[in-house]
Amino acid sequence: MSRRLPNLDDVWPAGLGRRLGAMLYDAFLVAAIWLLVAGLHLLVVRHLIGLPAEQVGVGAAQVASLRFGMLASAFAFFAFFWCRGGMTLGMQAWRLRVQTLDGCTITLRQAMVRYLVAWLSVATLGLGYLWVLFDAERRSWPDIVSGTRVVVLPKTSR
Repeated sequence: MSRRLPNLDDVWPAGLGRRLGAMLYDAFLVAAIWLLVAGLHLLVVRHLIGLPAEQVGVGAAQVASLRFGMLASAFAFFAFFWCRGGMTLGMQAWRLRVQTLDGCTITLRQAMVRYLVAWLSVATLGLGYLWVLFDAERRSWPDIVSGTRVVVLPKTSR
């Protein structure tokens, strides 16, 4: 269920530098989650399934299940924060927020589209994010395809 976000009149489109900064912060968090997922995967393979150490990581099923777990956990991280308040922890540090075009939190479907197109944007050597430099509204491919936008929030007065 989408909810209306505050400060809609005080925001402006995010540039490439801020986006990359937030991505770097979030990359460290996702790497930590992936370490946890890999550890849990190893625990399951060794102790619940009972494979010997030399058989760990051998076979398509083990590789596929680990990759799926990593991709699913990264999606869960981003979707939780994007749908909840529009900001991951890295986005909070850089005062960024993802929102719908009318200023609401994004839906789970939009989060899935953003996540999938983000991988495509990275796979094309970052072209999907460099698109921000050429788009008049500073939109990346994930923004365009999912019908969302990333905005900069004003500094809070103390």
